[in-house]
Amino acid sequence: MINFEEIIGLQVVTSEANIIGVVEGAKVDTTTWMIKVLNVKLTGEAADNLGKKKRCRSTKICIPVSMVQAVGNVVTISRSIEELENSQEITECTK
Repeated sequence: MINFEEIIGLQVVTSEANIIGVVEGAKVDTTTWMIKVLNVKLTGEAADNLGKKKRCRSTKICIPVSMVQAVGNVVTISRSIEELENSQEITECTK
């Protein structure tokens, strides 16, 4: 098991070793107390690639924990940037 505080600030890397951003938070299901999604602040390049670039603001997306393949020095997800671009599971995070 890992403490949630340990993943805040970790880089998020795709299955093809592309850095797409940094973990900034998560959303918790208060019924089960399980983390459902990670809030990821995208890099500028990843935001461009995913068509999520914002003017004057950083872009955050919610990645379901079901996509997390491993957590170590980075959070590795099981999708490529192309698969993320076409995914219906990825949403923009709101407060």
